[in-house]
Amino acid sequence: MKNYVLTPGPVPVPEFVMLEMAKPIIHHRTAEFEEIFHKAGQGLKKVFMTNEEVMILATSGTGAMDAAISNTLNRGDTTLVINGGKFGERWGKICKAYGVNFIEHIVEWGKAVEVKEIEEILLKNKNIKAILVQASETSTGVEHPIKEIAKLTNNRDDIILVVDGITAVGAFPVEFDKWGIDILIGGSQKAFMLPPGLAFISLSKKAWEFTKNSNLPKFYLDLNQAYKNSLKNTSPWTPAVNMVMGLNAVLEYFDKQGLENVFRRHTILSKATTQGFESIGLENFAKGCTSTALSVIKSPEGIDAGDIIKGLKEKYGMIVAGGQDQAKGKIFRITHMGYVDKSDMISVIAGVEGILNEMNYPFDAGTGVSTASKILDTM
Repeated sequence: MKNYVLTPGPVPVPEFVMLEMAKPIIHHRTAEFEEIFHKAGQGLKKVFMTNEEVMILATSGTGAMDAAISNTLNRGDTTLVINGGKFGERWGKICKAYGVNFIEHIVEWGKAVEVKEIEEILLKNKNIKAILVQASETSTGVEHPIKEIAKLTNNRDDIILVVDGITAVGAFPVEFDKWGIDILIGGSQKAFMLPPGLAFISLSKKAWEFTKNSNLPKFYLDLNQAYKNSLKNTSPWTPAVNMVMGLNAVLEYFDKQGLENVFRRHTILSKATTQGFESIGLENFAKGCTSTALSVIKSPEGIDAGDIIKGLKEKYGMIVAGGQDQAKGKIFRITHMGYVDKSDMISVIAGVEGILNEMNYPFDAGTGVSTASKILDTM
């Protein structure tokens, strides 16, 4: 049976990318690789929508989150952590590991943070040095209002906005320069359609000023070292050579398609999947604040989402993600990132319909597929 990886990371990797990564290894301290590295950096600037340098790190997205803290803050500094899911929670864990104080603003899972609430916290706490937030919270499928949050910080020199865009960059617009974001992070195993192993990070001029006074320990993830080497089209440590080669193949694909069309594809896949499930009575977990990077669907009352997930894998070879912590057994998560298309969305909706039918869940069979098909035909 053919297996379909439909999780929001890792995601399916295109054959043309795998073929590029399968090329013979080359040495990283050569003019040949410097050209490859330079090309990747320039391509990333387009996706990040910035004129600033985008560093390529041989780590996961969490490594770049770690670097964002350790390179800009000091022990005893205070940050504002927007915790609306498992990855928002991670910001607090990183701060705690480095002795950075944090005010944790808890947001109900499935809802986006209210900008007014952030503004009120900032007014009461003048010593906050950074706001830490997700553009797309992978555990809930929520898109937070980054553009509006940035308006609270982009005219202040004493605070930076740090955005985890790991399941956002490449899936929908996150305009680094225009919005005034200070640090933006991306990851290879999401919209960049690569295996796990690379993280991307860009800093504003304000954020670079923060790095000058940071006293937290850093070595492998020293962003000043990464920046100096990036300007020379290399990295301070051994890079993931073939992954960078694969990255260039993806960036060339994005350029050929046009970013607007890449974003549009995610939007249509998201709309079709969400409305397809809604037509058979399955609600979207994030309402009014849905990230187009993935669909997070609530299991029907009385049915454990784990049973749906298990059925998809055993009967159809489809691997989707479940819920975590308080959402465990309540939701299942389907990617729109990576090498997926409309046939994948039709297949997973049909698979869920088949499983629900066996569970005697009342619905008109085929309605979900029919509803999604009409939307997908606009691609």
